[in-house]
Amino acid sequence: MVIAILQARTSSRRLPGKVLKPLLGVPMILRELERIQQSRGIDRVALATSTDPSDDGLTAAVQAFGVEVFRGSLSDPLDRYYRCASQYSADHVVRLTGDCPLLDGRVIDAVIEEHLRGHHDYTSNTLTLTYPDGLDTEVMKFSALKKAWQEAKMTSEREHVTPYVLKHPEIFQLGGVTNVADYSAMRWTVDEPEDYRFVVQVYEALYPLKAAFTMEDVIELIKKRPELAQINQNFSRNEGLQKSLREDTVWKGEAGT
Repeated sequence: MVIAILQARTSSRRLPGKVLKPLLGVPMILRELERIQQSRGIDRVALATSTDPSDDGLTAAVQAFGVEVFRGSLSDPLDRYYRCASQYSADHVVRLTGDCPLLDGRVIDAVIEEHLRGHHDYTSNTLTLTYPDGLDTEVMKFSALKKAWQEAKMTSEREHVTPYVLKHPEIFQLGGVTNVADYSAMRWTVDEPEDYRFVVQVYEALYPLKAAFTMEDVIELIKKRPELAQINQNFSRNEGLQKSLREDTVWKGEAGT
């Protein structure tokens, strides 16, 4: 079974509560779930959030939408992620994050297809960056996730779920998916107020005409309205992960327990 686990919380440091901010009157997290459900390669979708009371509203919104929610550690997302996958007896896990409301189901499927075809332990479209920031998709065998959960000892590895796997290509077979054209300079994720403004304008332009708009539709919109791309281009990719790596310490909790 292939399960997509969407990782989200409301206590974002840079843009608190972003996952519940409205996109055309609906919480952003639900717009993202709409897009994830367009994937043909996913058998099941679940949200992994924390047991912190700050995530009660997020949990209620997602459950009302009809998607199951697993609640676990706020400080140890890897543990939360692993325990969620364990609950569903997943063979393969698609890792997605709740700040990507422009995810494209066809891109998700391309990564899943390569993962299964190549019999990789881990496959993503981020090993070589060619897709817009915000279409990041990672797929891993449950066994790889379990190994990371058991062995990851650094804070960055616990907070960001997959760094342990990426650091050990001698253990895990890694596979990558790239796009023909390089759009990696485009920023479609939501971490800052400017990112949110960009995404709102994309939805206002595209969603009423075509709810299941694609990556190509967004690119065409930006070509017609290049000022959109300028809204949020002053930020670096993966700032959260880079900050964790700069400040990395040995994990103070218990790994794999």
